[in-house]
Amino acid sequence: MQGNPAPAGRKRLSPAWLILGAMVLGIVVGYAIFVGVPDKKEAAQIAGYISILSDIFLRLIKMLIAPLVFSTLVIGIAHMGDSASVGRVFAKALGWFVTASLISLLLGMLLANLLQPGKDLGLPLPDVGAATNLATSKFTLKDFVNHLVPKSFAEAMANNEILQIVVFSMFFGVALSALGEKGKTTVAVIDELAHIMLKITGYVMKLAPVAVLAAMAATVAVNGLEILLKFAVFMGYFYLGLFILWGLLVLAGFTFLGPRVFQLLRLIKEAFMLSFATASSEAAYPKLLDALDRFGVKRKISSFVMPMGYSFNLDGSMMYCTFATLFIAQAYGITLALGTQITMLLILMLTSKGMAGVPRASLVVIAATLNQFDIPEAGLLLILGVDTFLDMGRSATNAVGNSIATAVVAKWEGELLDPADAAAHEQRMDVEAGLHAHPIPGPDVA
Repeated sequence: MQGNPAPAGRKRLSPAWLILGAMVLGIVVGYAIFVGVPDKKEAAQIAGYISILSDIFLRLIKMLIAPLVFSTLVIGIAHMGDSASVGRVFAKALGWFVTASLISLLLGMLLANLLQPGKDLGLPLPDVGAATNLATSKFTLKDFVNHLVPKSFAEAMANNEILQIVVFSMFFGVALSALGEKGKTTVAVIDELAHIMLKITGYVMKLAPVAVLAAMAATVAVNGLEILLKFAVFMGYFYLGLFILWGLLVLAGFTFLGPRVFQLLRLIKEAFMLSFATASSEAAYPKLLDALDRFGVKRKISSFVMPMGYSFNLDGSMMYCTFATLFIAQAYGITLALGTQITMLLILMLTSKGMAGVPRASLVVIAATLNQFDIPEAGLLLILGVDTFLDMGRSATNAVGNSIATAVVAKWEGELLDPADAAAHEQRMDVEAGLHAHPIPGPDVA
């Protein structure tokens, strides 16, 4: 009965529809609070209590990320066999990430120059001296290296520093692989840990619709929908840019994966909506791993490339950095020469790599960039009110970019199952997972 494909297919659709329904209901509930509670302090207090549900969900996800990344990445590297394979996959993934980042930054710069979203804004500008309470210190190569290499693995795990966990896991996995027979016991133990983490993930993901409803309700209860009308042009242009970026990412995926890229998009739709509704890329991480398993990406590739992508391949955030920076410059009537904009783009290419694990990281990076180019930092106050709505699009875009990047690297490495084998493996996943509460990869994706 568990192996019957018909009910399995229907059940796979339900989580995505539940999340979509929760988003709509959350907007309705939030707007009812916004309209029904005239005192905005009281509305914010109510929203704070509602957001407890989404906060708990996101904290549970953060609780899972570090052990999940460590266990799956170590097992993936151990199954690659040698350090040369690890280096080759790393180089291919990094090449894709750098290219995608440059294209995203360029797209944001081009759209900001063509559409001029900050010109004749029609809104009062914040005082130039107003404080944003965001870090604005200049980012240096030394800072990046210090952030890259962990002082302590325990500290990296405690702070959910994905990039540092990846560095340690790479050393651990390569050393474990080099031990050969002596390391088999440890490999088996870490493999069991990965399965345990995936089982817990299944339990946590049952809370996703409730978390989505709470997140949307809390956001709308505080901001209302009127704020979207005030910034309709700016947000419209930004989401136009995201649509174009999605098209470019899908086109790149089609170039290497062919029509199968559309199957991948169908598989990640739940992760896409989850990251959009919660404005968190991390919330989608377990679901993306599951979708890539079903697509036929072997776990030794996805468990390696995905964590790297969360540090180096934030396509939506990249585009936002150049777009928002130039928007603020335009709002204050500051004209930046092309050479200056290119310099800004290259600086953002470096500084953005420190985004991982930093709350409201895009705003922090933009604040530092504004400071370096003598653009009023107070301009950030213009977009703070709608940043959550923008972050939803950024997070969802990051999820799309990372899933396509992982699938393409798997194809390059010959570690992508053909459609028939992928379909058979998906059926095995469904049987092992029972009622889809906890997807567990089969041996052929290790």
